This record gives sequence, C-alpha cells and structure tokens, in this order.
Amino acid sequence: MRIGLPREVKDGEFRVALTPAEVRALAGAGHSVVVEPGAGSGIGISDAEYAGAGAEPGAAWDCALVVKVKELQAPEYRRPRPGQTLFCFQHFGPEPELLDAALGSGATFVAFETVGQSDGSLPILAPMSAIAGRLAVQVGAWCLQKHSGGSGLLLPGLEGIAPGRVVILGGGNVGGNALHVAHGIGAQVTVFLRSDKRLARLRARYPGADIRVGPDRLAQAVAQADILIGGVLVPGRMSPKLVTRAMLRTMRPGSALVDVGIDQGGIAETSRPTSHSSPTYIEEGVVHYCVPNMPAACALTASQALARAALPFLLELAAGTISPALATGIQVRAGKVTHEHLARDTGRGLHPL
Repeated sequence: MRIGLPREVKDGEFRVALTPAEVRALAGAGHSVVVEPGAGSGIGISDAEYAGAGAEPGAAWDCALVVKVKELQAPEYRRPRPGQTLFCFQHFGPEPELLDAALGSGATFVAFETVGQSDGSLPILAPMSAIAGRLAVQVGAWCLQKHSGGSGLLLPGLEGIAPGRVVILGGGNVGGNALHVAHGIGAQVTVFLRSDKRLARLRARYPGADIRVGPDRLAQAVAQADILIGGVLVPGRMSPKLVTRAMLRTMRPGSALVDVGIDQGGIAETSRPTSHSSPTYIEEGVVHYCVPNMPAACALTASQALARAALPFLLELAAGTISPALATGIQVRAGKVTHEHLARDTGRGLHPL
C-alpha cells in the first residue's frame, strides 16, 4: 500500500507521525511511503534522511492511507476523499465543522486517541498524555511568573518560604505524570481521582501528597491552588466540566489553570483553545493555558514516542487487518459516525462497524 506522510499545518505543530525508523519498517513490510517535502523539518529530519530509509518525495495526500499527527485543519478539509483512510488524532467532539468535513469527504477516519479503548490501554495516546502531564507543571510555573500575568510565586518555594500549591484533577497518564513532577520539585500537591484504582499505589509512591477520591472539598482546594491542572480523560468523550466560573473566581489573582483536556472541550467553564503562538489569556484573574497540542513543544521526544506507538497499528491498516484495539479507533467511515461516544456527544446517528 502507498502511505502518505504530509507536513503538519497546525499552529506550532512541529511533530511528525513517522521518523525514518518507521519508514524503514514499512518499506521492509512491502509498503511504499510518500513523504511531503519538509514533513520532518520541525524535528530536524531532512528529506534526504527519509529517502535513505526508503521513502519517496511526493504528494502525500494522493495516497490511499495518510498518517499525520493532528486533526484536519481548515485548509485541509477538502483533502480526504472517498476510499481514503486518515490515521491521526481526530478530536471531532468539540469541532462540528471538522466532523461535517470528515463526514462529507466519504473517507475513513481512525483516531489515535481511541485506539485501544476497548481494554483501556490507549497505546498511542498514552505517551502524549505523559508528556502533556509533565509539561503541565512546567508551563504552569511559567504562567505564575509576572511577565506571564501571574502572581510572581516561585512554585518550589525557597528556604524558609513555603512552596506553591498544585491541584491536579485526574490520576491517569496526565495526572500521574503531573504529580510526579510537582512532587519532585517540592510543591504542595492535591490530586483528585475518579476511583480508588490507583489510590494506594500513588499514596505509597508520593508520600506527603494529598491524594483523594471523589469531588469532596474540590471547591476548597481550587480556591487554595496556585496551579490547577485538568487531566481528566474519558476516552472518546467530551471532557467533563468540573470547574465552574464561580470556583475560578475564588482563586488568588495571578494563579494558573493548565487545561490539558482542552482538545476534548476542556474541564473548566472558562476554557477555550489557545495556540503555541498565543498560549495564554486571563479570565477571572486566572492565567489560562489551553493549548490543544501541548506535546508539540517537545516535538523531538514526542515524535519518537508517537511514531513508535502508532507503527504496529499502521502496519495493520496497511495490511487490511483490523484488530479489536484498532477497531475502537475508527470514528467515521464512508460518511457515517461509527463510534458510540462520538455519536452520543455530537447528537449524530450511530452506524456501528
């Protein structure tokens, strides 16, 4: 099969869905890879390196199978065609125009973010969530600086001066990695879990952190937070709105909200998508960081992790075999919504595979 790798066009998106290592593996399996010139420039991969791995330069969108990182952007809406398969992050829920474009194209859309949903493993999304979780503390600390509109608090504190407070909603890949970094630099950390599945393990690993199950005292914790991190994910669903505008008003002016769930709508009533070129805004006195493609800030590491995770499923698609894990990634096919959660969240008719 001919597999196309186009250049990303989303603001600040430097990641690439395939590195030369994956191109070599696909070529070794008998497939042809067409790389749009400059596709890997964001992480320093030259066209010559792709060619050396067995790729050919050309029009990636002409291929039967297109693999990229981010969902279609407006200039790309007319690119897919009937019979073509697009394998990337999709995030249709918050973007009705994007979903309309996908349905109108007649193509098949396989979402990185729901591959593996049946067993909860989410192998392609997981490394990106881990990166976003670790970045969340870093960018939150940057938001607290005065030049960012923040309160001027140094998150780790100083000898004789108390550290800042970090409140994390969710204890999965995002929340767990945010906890790892926040606890490691000495911040005061409170984590709210949806269930007690990871409670004992997290408490044992991070002594001193306040880790609890359920929303009790959430409003009180938000009011005391210097950084609030939203890391709750329900695979394939819109993010739950856990933080109200009234709750944000109780935070100290210059505090920060890092909403990692913004690509699925965000966890706060005040959240709206931003970009790497304009990452923040201030509302209710709180600095909001709501960049949907956070891992692109660490594009080299993120590309390596993403390409490695996606390769086994890309090989499946190219070979025409669909495992149960891959099937949960198929969200749109031939003008129909095939994913139950997407249909429910968007009010579209469901047409199971």
